Amino acid sequence: MRWNLRMVAAERGIWKSTELRRQLADAGLEISAGKMSGLWTGTPTTIRLEDLDIICSVLNCSPTELLIREPEKVAAARPPKAHAAAAGSVPSVVPRLGRNRSKPPA
Repeated sequence: MRWNLRMVAAERGIWKSTELRRQLADAGLEISAGKMSGLWTGTPTTIRLEDLDIICSVLNCSPTELLIREPEKVAAARPPKAHAAAAGSVPSVVPRLGRNRSKPPA
């Protein structure tokens, strides 16, 4: 995912993080200067849904405008497929039997 807050804010005429921070505070979301800097300059590792809802409300946008999918990065991060999986067959699951374990029902 790519965080697109600065571009969405710029499209709405908000050029400084302090201006967005003030508007968010007016909407009921108090963000520290440090957290606002992190949201403005980078990609947050986490964001509360309530905060995202207020950000979207202030910017009059949807979450899909702020969070842009990057399927090519997902595909690049995928491990290489095993020989059996590449041939089209799905490898069978073998239960691990150990102490106090029974076979799964058939």
